[in-house]
Amino acid sequence: MTAMQPNRSQNSLPAANSAIASALREAAGLLKLQNASPFRSLAYSKAANTVETLHEDIAVIAGQGREALEALPNIGTAIAAAILELLSTGRWSQLDRLRGSLEPEASFLAIPGIGPALAQRIHEHLHVDTLEGLEMAAYDGRLEKVPGIGERRLSIIRNGLAGLLSVRGTRSTRTAAAVPPVAILLDVDREYRMRARAGELPRIAPKRFNPHGKAWLPILHSERGPWHFTALYSNTARAHQLDRTTDWVIIFFSTDHQPEGQCTVVTETSGPHKGERVVRGREHEQ
Repeated sequence: MTAMQPNRSQNSLPAANSAIASALREAAGLLKLQNASPFRSLAYSKAANTVETLHEDIAVIAGQGREALEALPNIGTAIAAAILELLSTGRWSQLDRLRGSLEPEASFLAIPGIGPALAQRIHEHLHVDTLEGLEMAAYDGRLEKVPGIGERRLSIIRNGLAGLLSVRGTRSTRTAAAVPPVAILLDVDREYRMRARAGELPRIAPKRFNPHGKAWLPILHSERGPWHFTALYSNTARAHQLDRTTDWVIIFFSTDHQPEGQCTVVTETSGPHKGERVVRGREHEQ
């Protein structure tokens, strides 16, 4: 799917408006099926209605920046970021995840300096699925530890991310106060693993490493204060190779006023926290 372009035919809904509204409505339906908060599903339905009733091409409005989208009724920061992602890449990682078809490496290929093999290594080593998460890793020291990332390539990747994320209006300028506390993330992890083991969660059929199309992957949508969470077991090649599929838990988080972030919770295998559940990269906060 290619990036969406403005295209208005007379007496018809602009193509971009139709595609965006359809994606938002599909997300709303999947969230409802997966037992997410009714308010979260309703937010996407309302946003879809807004886009469908616009008299102007959504791509034209988006061209004025994220603030222009947020000025529309029922469009908050997170949904504006989703619209910008769809318009700039033709994909929406959150919707792919809800469908079970997320292929994070595909979005990394849009960044100069990253080819297919390196995109896979980045995902397997860092467990990041979004460009925003990749940018954070590019500046906090994690990305340069991935084999194949030298100083020159790191600079190229940083510049590429800056350009693409500036267009989308989702530069990852989070402060410590803008991510959930470790205690809350560990509580979401605990809820997810407990309910997954008890068979209480809806299951999706991931496209990757699932040749028979079995719906085996439990998915949790949960709320803690202003935070929306989605949790799933890691379905990466490395998790399967190391037999850590049901140990590594990927947690995605957002608020109505903040684009999505993510983290990975694992059982520590060495050091002072051996045997404990830890949030990767935030062990010092345990």
